[in-house]
Amino acid sequence: MHHPLPRHALPAARSLTAGLSLLSALVLTVLAGCTAAPLPALKPPVPQAWRNAPTASPNAAQPDLHSWWQAFNDPELNALVQRALAHNLDVKAASERLLAVRTLYRHRNDQYLPSLRFDTNQVIQPDASASYFIVGFDALWELPFFGALKSTNRLAAGKLDAAQAQLQGTYVTLVAEVARCWIALRTAQNQARLLTAVRDANREKLSLLQVRERLKLTSPTEVSTAQAELARADMALTDPQRAINANAQQLAVLLGQSEPDPAWLQADGTQPQLGDWQMTSAPADLLRTRPEIAAAEADVLRAAGEAGISRAAVYPHIGLGSSLDWSANLLSHHTFIRSGDGIFSAGPVMDVPLFDWGMRVAQARSKRHELRASVYAYRQAVLQGVAEAETAMGDLQQAHMRETSAEQAAQALDHNASALGQRRNLGLASTLDVQDALIAQQNAQLELASARAERDLAYVSLYKALGGAPQPPVNVAADYKALGNKKETQ
Repeated sequence: MHHPLPRHALPAARSLTAGLSLLSALVLTVLAGCTAAPLPALKPPVPQAWRNAPTASPNAAQPDLHSWWQAFNDPELNALVQRALAHNLDVKAASERLLAVRTLYRHRNDQYLPSLRFDTNQVIQPDASASYFIVGFDALWELPFFGALKSTNRLAAGKLDAAQAQLQGTYVTLVAEVARCWIALRTAQNQARLLTAVRDANREKLSLLQVRERLKLTSPTEVSTAQAELARADMALTDPQRAINANAQQLAVLLGQSEPDPAWLQADGTQPQLGDWQMTSAPADLLRTRPEIAAAEADVLRAAGEAGISRAAVYPHIGLGSSLDWSANLLSHHTFIRSGDGIFSAGPVMDVPLFDWGMRVAQARSKRHELRASVYAYRQAVLQGVAEAETAMGDLQQAHMRETSAEQAAQALDHNASALGQRRNLGLASTLDVQDALIAQQNAQLELASARAERDLAYVSLYKALGGAPQPPVNVAADYKALGNKKETQ
């Protein structure tokens, strides 16, 4: 028989209940307060200013990292970049990997949700006198104490950051390779035209010398020298032809097709050139877009998550569990399941590491060392990025100076060839002198073409070192934005 509590005992019972509730809340608060360790300070060694950067002006425009190739003013190159971004197979593969990681990222905390399992079992007693059929439900809710929840979020965010950096790195490499192949292709075609003109001029020179030899006006040595120059001119034509074939085929691969477009192989295109373009300013934080640095930063976040999970594994796993089972004797003829056959149980669940505790501690220490290694790797990635950007800036300036000198030399030889042509018309210079001037003029144009290509490729290398490329059209989950390394507050 149930006896109610007396009136004078009710306040004491309520005080006891409140005390137990307060004690439980205090214990849960202490356990929940054992959060993951703060992320280590990355301290990237970024220079305050670039050593090889041009002098910044107050009204200078910022470098265009997202469409830098448009500085060439080449519509064909712009169209090739867009086609490559849409059809390149490496981009498609990296996009699918990012989508795969995003799919798992949305369920990063599902392991800490309550789980419910339905199972059946047939139990036969050893004496075979009875056989039972058991059906029931098991529920378990593991509580993410000791920083397990935050560490899991860090691990998932690090993997998502790494996939995003991989996709962005694929974009950077793709755009740079398309620009490089197109510049090399058009440069080789221009060189082939100039070398053909040099060969024709050498052939005409040889013909003139052979006539002069028959007239006893020159020595056989000069004829032999001219023959050798003609042979070298023929031999030089093979190099640009090989470059044309190789770069056209590589462009086809970058665009996700098996054969080059016939229009690429037509030699009527002009060589891309930067013209009067120059970098007017170079902020020191340009390297923040470099995919290699973003990937290294993501690896730090991933390693921090793994270290936190290993640290939480050292402590007991605490949760709540319950089960509800029904059993029936298969040999009896009564009702299959009766209400009195059900068994219900509920209570806390604790998994305490005992014999493998040393192994768990060793794993936690190992993950801490891996976290430190990832921090050092991040700083090394920043140093490497700074070195490549500094080198590319210096190369671009030197290539610009070389191109300017080549232009001056080509202009001087153009004037010289024009003047010799006029003197020949007046009978003051020979045709042989004109041919020598034409050969020197074409060789100067070849040097100018090489200087322009060198500057163009240095420009491409600079923006690749800075991580310049369009942003991938993949929207990251909104809840991820609050978990990145730059956005996490400790």
